Amino acid sequence: MTRRIVRTVIQVSTAALLTFVVIFFLDRNFRVLPNAIHEYLPTHHAGLIITDLTITTCSSYNIFSNCKLDPAVWHRVEKDLYLGKGTFSSAYLHISRKREEDLTSDDKVLVDVTVGRLNPNTNDKENKGELWESRPAGLWVKRSSKRSATDSSTTVTGVDVLFGDDAVEARNDWTITRTPLLLDAGSDVPAAHITIRRGAEHAAFRPTLRINPSGRFKIMQLADLHLSTGLGDCRDALPEDWNGGKCEADPRTLDFVTKMLAEERPNLVVLSGDQVNGDTAPDTQSAIFKYAQLLIEHKIPYVSIFGNHDDEGSMSRAAQMDLIETLPYSLSRAGPEDIDGVGNYYIEILARKGSDHSAITVYLLDTHAYSPNERKFPGYDWVKKNQIDWFKSTAQRLKKPHKEYTHGHMDVAFIHIPLPEYRGPNITMWREWKEPSTAPVYNSHFHDAMVEEGVVMVSCGHDHVNEYCALSQKEDGKPAMWMCYGGATGFGGYAGYGGYHRKMRIFDFDMNESRITTWKRVEYGDDKDKRLEELIMVDGGRPVPPVVDEEAPPPAPPPAQPPSQ
Repeated sequence: MTRRIVRTVIQVSTAALLTFVVIFFLDRNFRVLPNAIHEYLPTHHAGLIITDLTITTCSSYNIFSNCKLDPAVWHRVEKDLYLGKGTFSSAYLHISRKREEDLTSDDKVLVDVTVGRLNPNTNDKENKGELWESRPAGLWVKRSSKRSATDSSTTVTGVDVLFGDDAVEARNDWTITRTPLLLDAGSDVPAAHITIRRGAEHAAFRPTLRINPSGRFKIMQLADLHLSTGLGDCRDALPEDWNGGKCEADPRTLDFVTKMLAEERPNLVVLSGDQVNGDTAPDTQSAIFKYAQLLIEHKIPYVSIFGNHDDEGSMSRAAQMDLIETLPYSLSRAGPEDIDGVGNYYIEILARKGSDHSAITVYLLDTHAYSPNERKFPGYDWVKKNQIDWFKSTAQRLKKPHKEYTHGHMDVAFIHIPLPEYRGPNITMWREWKEPSTAPVYNSHFHDAMVEEGVVMVSCGHDHVNEYCALSQKEDGKPAMWMCYGGATGFGGYAGYGGYHRKMRIFDFDMNESRITTWKRVEYGDDKDKRLEELIMVDGGRPVPPVVDEEAPPPAPPPAQPPSQ
């Protein structure tokens, strides 16, 4: 019996080893493993000390040029500094690292980095015997042979690359070099910036959400920012003579958001998908940091889900969420690994100070991207059954603790792609229906599940020019749930319907009355300082019909064909 067990163990171990070797060989040559495995690589590993940096450039013209260095000495940051736009050239940053116990007397530790054409030693009056050393592309490094440098809070412990003239850092303890690397890239290649972290990595700040002492809480929905790597190009921007005819998408988008953050002072921002304009964001990380840095600067907590364009750039959903989860003020989460999608989770907004009961639960779900069965169900994907099962079991589990909140707990939800019920026959419209709803053809009945579990409001994005709210009805004709659009905020996405100006949606919660009021803000025009189409959608904790404005015209039917999303 013992021999048989030993023989079985040996056979299993041999098979496992053989499988590992085969997969490793195939992956090295054909990349058979999931992208997320390759994409997520920390810029610094605990116990490793950065000893040097360099840049390699290779050309398809020169068969002897090579952008790979000895992997035993150098780690290559897997970002082509030309972002794949170099006609015949590529360039990469390499980091030399050693285990601290393996450092020899000849090794030096990286203590500073700069970029420029001039030798920085000329004006460095405090070099302390440590001289700047030249590297390719205008990169200069300063290294120290002092063993005490490994314990210094000023020692460089992480190195990365970000892109674009508007590149910013959003991570704790990181600093970006404002001078870009001196590469011979064309004008259509966003500038590459070295960014470094000093000292030990610190955990990001995670705020606790709580109802204000006044009983109020405000959520700002930012739908479809469509940020790029670099400044981005405006689409369908009005007025056409803006800034002398020059409209840069990302600066104008972020200026709009900045103005609204100052005026509305939200307690939470919900990023409801398509934060990144995939095909113009070859470095997704640089695009993410733009909105994150802005919210961090204003000290505003935020949560995010993905749209159909977010992962069309350089990072998968999983890799993006790995990154977003580490950023200050981010309450975003990947959610359970055993259900479809990335970003199925909920957050709790607690009662006023002195109570730890939940007052509001915000559910966020991944609506995926394109239909998995285009022939039978053309268009867009839908919320899957296991997601709905997760939502229902979670909502039912939370019902008992939620009843302990004496002012009346409320459940709301945010998604990216609208539900089929957004274009259903039995809905009460509030304001204009400007373009066809691109809800999925297949109805997985997530709407019904939310109504059954008491969700009073859901809001989406995706259809940029739609900005209406619609009240669905139960079989007995009573109000079921409000369904809103956020209206597109970003200038990098389309907006070509009838002179549309970019907007965003606000939700104001008054927990004294269990009331939700919503309105919109617009980026340009005579109404840019006003609340638009204000609506009490929930009162006494229940969805309520809109107060009919007899002077307002009924909503017109939308155009027949939607644009590309």
